[in-house]
Amino acid sequence: MNKEPQRTRNKKNNSNQGNFGKWLFLITIGLFSLFFVRFAYIAINKDVQHVNLKSQAEQIYTQRQIIQAKRGNIYDSKGTTIATDTSKYTIYAVLDHNQRSSKGKPLYVTNKAKTARVLAKYLNMTPKQIKKHLDAKNQPYQVEFGSAGNNLSVATMEKIKQEHLPGINFVATPARQYPEGEFASQIIGMAGPKVNTQTGQTTLSGQLGLEGYFNKELTGKNGMRQDKRDIYGYRLANSKGVTREAVNGDDIYTTIDAQTQHLLESKVNNVYKTANPNAVTAIVMDAKTGRIVAATQRPTLRSKNPVWRNMFVQDAYEPGSTMKILALSAAIDSGHFDPNATFNSGTWAMGGGKIVDWSSGGWGMISFKDAFDMSSNVGFAHIEQNMGAKTWMKYIRRFGLLKRVNVLGMGNEVSGFTQFKGILEQANTAFGQGITVNQMQMLQAFSAVSNNGKMMRPYIVKKIVNADGKVVKRVKPVVVGHPIKASTAKQVRGYMEGVVYDQKGLGHDFQLKGHRIAGKTGTAQIGGANGYSNGDTNYLYSFAGMAPAKHPRYVMYITLRQPKNLSQPATKQMASIFKPVMKSLLEDKQGANTSVIKMVNVVGQTPTAASDRLNKLHVQPVVIGDGKKVHHQSTAPGKQLLKNQRVILNTGGKYHMPDISGWSAADVQQLANELDIKLVEHGSGYVSKQSIKANSKVNGHQTLIVEYQNRQ
Repeated sequence: MNKEPQRTRNKKNNSNQGNFGKWLFLITIGLFSLFFVRFAYIAINKDVQHVNLKSQAEQIYTQRQIIQAKRGNIYDSKGTTIATDTSKYTIYAVLDHNQRSSKGKPLYVTNKAKTARVLAKYLNMTPKQIKKHLDAKNQPYQVEFGSAGNNLSVATMEKIKQEHLPGINFVATPARQYPEGEFASQIIGMAGPKVNTQTGQTTLSGQLGLEGYFNKELTGKNGMRQDKRDIYGYRLANSKGVTREAVNGDDIYTTIDAQTQHLLESKVNNVYKTANPNAVTAIVMDAKTGRIVAATQRPTLRSKNPVWRNMFVQDAYEPGSTMKILALSAAIDSGHFDPNATFNSGTWAMGGGKIVDWSSGGWGMISFKDAFDMSSNVGFAHIEQNMGAKTWMKYIRRFGLLKRVNVLGMGNEVSGFTQFKGILEQANTAFGQGITVNQMQMLQAFSAVSNNGKMMRPYIVKKIVNADGKVVKRVKPVVVGHPIKASTAKQVRGYMEGVVYDQKGLGHDFQLKGHRIAGKTGTAQIGGANGYSNGDTNYLYSFAGMAPAKHPRYVMYITLRQPKNLSQPATKQMASIFKPVMKSLLEDKQGANTSVIKMVNVVGQTPTAASDRLNKLHVQPVVIGDGKKVHHQSTAPGKQLLKNQRVILNTGGKYHMPDISGWSAADVQQLANELDIKLVEHGSGYVSKQSIKANSKVNGHQTLIVEYQNRQ
């Protein structure tokens, strides 16, 4: 009988299986131990790959909210707001039909045709164009309306909201508003929105002028609010909120008088339009303290070809004959001036060149007093030679020329320059050629003449006040030198009176009835790479005036650069600025300085009579219509308004559109109401463009589209 073979192979397999089980057990125990150790480490240290789990969890459930600090305001000397915060709005339409309120009310556009028709009243778009946006393909969650839907004013946003259109919403963007309109634009400056690329937050940032110079102070510091919330956004019961309050920006108070500033803006604007110069500047300073009362320049930041600098400190120029005020002061003070001595006028060859009077034929033998009255360059070359170049340079430096004035709030100032080599160039500087200055330097030097030898630094910032109302900086008058004696200053003012009142004087246009004026005209050739330009339109005309002459209260300095239209002499153009502004300042009685007045009733009066009456109240009348009598006024009788505010006088009949460049939004809205026309507004600030051209006919079916700009 055969025996079956033994199954030794089964024993081997059992052995292998046993070994595998042991190893699997050991690996499982090892992995479990490793997991246990790692878990214990994490539980104890709460750290994974250097990431703290506790703080990470807190970050997930902690909500942080930035509390935006309010940018500080800028004020005039009486507390009238010049610059303040506002908002601009972007409109958007929700199209997603899933968007409903908790009560099931639609939060999306339900009637696209009606929505397009209504929005067309407020946006510079046709209903068809708006409907095209609302019919966007693929039905996105929401749509915007391009540039026409951006930068909407508060007034426009409110009007659209009152239409109660479902699905129409707005996003606010911080913006800067300048309620006083065309107002010392390069001095006040501008601030615009700036996006933080890291946080995505939009804030206002100053870009030039006081807005830029004091950007840090005006900006303030943002606050923060944080607390713990669940995944649904509800605050956790035991969480402790942490709040760091925002610190609002400081307020800047300037020395500018709004009433005078508006008048100055108006007169300078008239000259800029009629004379068509490359530039105009005008500045008024308190003769005793250096306080700047008003200042403006053209072009502004809103002009067709804007100038993005402060000409008062950032432009270096040859001043021309107004420098003779300082040369005469130096000659008298150093004992080198004899008014009765004579010289031969016309031309004088010296130093390898020739000095020529503005009337090249001259006036024969004239006195040195006549040299000042008649603005003889030859005469002042002799005066410089008589006192010597070393003495004259000493007075140039004593008057503060060739170095910065450092007016607080005015940055990037130029110092001025002169080679002052050779007797010809040294002599030229006595009549304002061969030396460059800035206008603040000239104004500071003139203060020594107006203030009996005491030279004052001009200043435009009165004080800085923090959010708690505490004055953190107060600017006081600063005496920067005594370049001449009081007796010298009085004599120089006497000679300046001669320029205005003597028969031979060239300043007759600046005579002001009831007041004595001390002044000096100037005409400087404009230098370039190829020498000095020729022709009447290639001069810098200027005038420096002080009033009252015996005891000046104000100094005014005007420059008119390269006027292209001289149908009126340059002196008359500048006098049209100087006289009304100086008259207003000198005749403004104590107690009448308030910038708030009560509106009178002019309904029923002729446009001329009504305008004259309002002008006396320092109100700006704007007559519309060709009727013979005023039948409506935009500001009701008895209502308070600011001096130099616009009041629209409606005479009915046929209407023509006024030039509204530089108008505020409030003024434009009043005009649209009086004309009964549709108004569409874009941007912020003051009018830069108008769709209905000035002087063109207006009817009730038209739409006035206005663009505002913040580039003051």
